[in-house]
Amino acid sequence: MSTIITGTGSYIPSITKYNKEFAINSFYTENHEALKQDNLEIIEKFEKITGIEERRYAPVNVTASDMAASAALLAIQDAGIDPETIDQIIVAHNFGDVIKHTIQTDAVPSLASRVKHTLGIKNPACIPYDILFGCPGWVQALIQAHAFMQAGVAKKCLVIGTETLSRVIDSHDRDSMIFSDGAGACILELKDDGEKQQGIIGVSARSYAIDELNYIYLGKSYFPESDSRIRYIKMQGRKVYEFALKFVPDAIKVCLETSNVAIADVKKIFIHQANEKMDEAIITALYKLYGINDAPLDVMPMNIKELGNSSVATIPTLFDMVLKSNVAGHSVASGDIIVFASVGAGMNINAICYKMP
Repeated sequence: MSTIITGTGSYIPSITKYNKEFAINSFYTENHEALKQDNLEIIEKFEKITGIEERRYAPVNVTASDMAASAALLAIQDAGIDPETIDQIIVAHNFGDVIKHTIQTDAVPSLASRVKHTLGIKNPACIPYDILFGCPGWVQALIQAHAFMQAGVAKKCLVIGTETLSRVIDSHDRDSMIFSDGAGACILELKDDGEKQQGIIGVSARSYAIDELNYIYLGKSYFPESDSRIRYIKMQGRKVYEFALKFVPDAIKVCLETSNVAIADVKKIFIHQANEKMDEAIITALYKLYGINDAPLDVMPMNIKELGNSSVATIPTLFDMVLKSNVAGHSVASGDIIVFASVGAGMNINAICYKMP
């Protein structure tokens, strides 16, 4: 019995925030000193490093659970299933529902329970719960659903990644330009595929929580006169970059080895859309582990240029877009081997090797 993705869906927020709009911000360092560079210079350098030109923010009346339910409904329709037959709803997020113009997170009841309510699922055997695992949350939720399904606990799962990072960013921190909002979802089903060995064929997960624990954290605003009681998402960018480059390639390699898959057989790598230069460096380092100096030019689809970094939503959103032919130059077909890989707060890393049905 194989764990197969039978439907996908995504919610791309309607509000576009362009880089040039950050020109009015007052940026400070972590030491609360005003940055000396002109904002346009800061933005230009930011764009060259991250590849981000614009990002999406959720409308004022839309929460993370609202986006999750919208993406879920599309995935359910794509899979052609009755939502009452879903055994588990797993929602990956980090901050719960954050109401616009507030900074308080709300995760009681769980976002998964709110999604079940919005979808109108009455079946009491449909169990909704959340998972907190940093940016790799959606991939980890897939791993968890896969484990439950292979253990015979579930046959059909709805797995969602959703986040409104725009509501927990410090406008005085230049890293705030990285983050965005969005949601992606998929339906996982347990199916008998004979001897084809389709769907999830191998996984890998790692956690580093000693020196790495606070590479991504919540901290007070960089603005000198800010209220120290209010905290925002913060990131030690250089340390995150160095950590990811050191550990993510090996985690992907372990996943491929566990799956008995050669690097040459990988058609696409769907990596967390964190930073264009970092993602490119990770993939280059991965291929060098196999003695290959140059990674295939078309192996890594990207949508960070238009959508920014929406944390747990980046991979499911990107995967849905590729399946729906919405990423130029990228497609997947039956029999293709693909990889999902992510890194984020924890610090956590994971990867999944998947054979398209």
